[in-house]
Amino acid sequence: MEEGLADLRRTIGGQYMIALLAKNYSRMDRTEDALKIVNEALAEIERTGATVYKAEMLRLKGDMLLIQGGESTDNAEHCFRGALEVARAQEAKWWELRAMVSLARLLRDTGRRAEARSLLAEIYNWFTEGFELRDLKEAKKLLEELNG
Repeated sequence: MEEGLADLRRTIGGQYMIALLAKNYSRMDRTEDALKIVNEALAEIERTGATVYKAEMLRLKGDMLLIQGGESTDNAEHCFRGALEVARAQEAKWWELRAMVSLARLLRDTGRRAEARSLLAEIYNWFTEGFELRDLKEAKKLLEELNG
């Protein structure tokens, strides 16, 4: 997979594959490698203007920063809010939902449950179907936790 990264970076579909690789790196405790390829992908997005996966890349970067721990919480929040901004500009509700779930978890973990509940409920309530899908199930579970 790593050998094909150069070719993947040049395609929009490649950005998605890079996102998958980053997720797998993080599952293998290779967070530094995950952050490296996400940062490279974000640089390529900025260079080319191909922003289809920018929101997801920013969300993934935030998740990786949280895995690292330390003083990365503010940077992770900045990534999640950036992902939301991009998703909203693109009117990409699914990317917005995913970014909001990540942000809501961070807000919950930093003692801002009411803000997390309010923001997550807003995007969750936009959806009218697809509730059997993993992302919406995850959002519902987190919303129920925040309400409880």
